[in-house]
Amino acid sequence: MAQRISNVALIVRDYDEAIAFYCGVLGFELQEDTDQPEQDKRWVVVRPRDVAGNSGTGIVLAKPSNAGQEPFIGQQGGGRVFMFLATDDFDRDFADYRSKGVAFVREPQVMPYGKVAVFSDLYGNLWDLVQFADGHPLAVVGR
Repeated sequence: MAQRISNVALIVRDYDEAIAFYCGVLGFELQEDTDQPEQDKRWVVVRPRDVAGNSGTGIVLAKPSNAGQEPFIGQQGGGRVFMFLATDDFDRDFADYRSKGVAFVREPQVMPYGKVAVFSDLYGNLWDLVQFADGHPLAVVGR
């Protein structure tokens, strides 16, 4: 049986500001932006750039569909790191993100599994930027 997680949803305040952050600042690719007027929403999917064009997990940028969902903007991880962005070059991406104003809430550390720092997205969700050590099963191998 072949399965994969195709997308995860991330609750955002505004589609366009979220696209600007994830694509313009973090360098993700906009995979789809389709208006769905019958549901009064858009289907917006962004993905980190992946080596060899692999179709990795996408992030569906989802505006709250009711008032009960609004408090979860920026709190999807309950205050813990929620997303893990693996890279093939930590120093390059850390410097690039910092130069673009990304807020790092935990400075880089070298851990047994690799090099990692925690940043906050525009809503407050916490992300690990991590370069897994060579030989680690989650290591990203560059082009």
